[in-house]
Amino acid sequence: MALKATIYKADLQIADMDRNYYAGHALTIARHPSENDGRMMARLLAFALNANESLAFTKGLCDNDEPDIWQKDLTGAIELWIELGQPDEKRLRQACGKAGRVQLYCYSGRSAEIWWEQNSNKARRFENLAVANIPVDAVQALAGLANRSMQLQCTIQDGQIWLADQLQNVSVELEIWKR
Repeated sequence: MALKATIYKADLQIADMDRNYYAGHALTIARHPSENDGRMMARLLAFALNANESLAFTKGLCDNDEPDIWQKDLTGAIELWIELGQPDEKRLRQACGKAGRVQLYCYSGRSAEIWWEQNSNKARRFENLAVANIPVDAVQALAGLANRSMQLQCTIQDGQIWLADQLQNVSVELEIWKR
């Protein structure tokens, strides 16, 4: 019997002063059995950084044809494709062909740095691709915020990101590898 996803609920309040976006989102996050708290919270951070009324989590790890998060317009066209991890060139090419913009967030420390060293030249040819790295210590700190029911506040100002619950505050500074 296959393991089922674990459901997490997050009430996420976002104050993004860099984009002038201020909103609350009631999110349901399905954590795949192979996904750890750090990756799930990196997905939540990616959502907060790109928040929009039409941004949505997808089947993600359960479906190879979908990103982790996407934003579609009213016609169903993909405006934004958000991927986490270290995808191969074929997946990046597919994403860049299907979406107006593609945002990739790497998050696994040294292995992500090695992946970027090996793939940066290939990635640079995709004009609609942006790549950022979430430092591994920030991912570990974000994992400490994971709860089945979360009340979170995200503040973004001058590229600085703070994600907090009632007990702790995590500061994240992304490493921008490709704009």
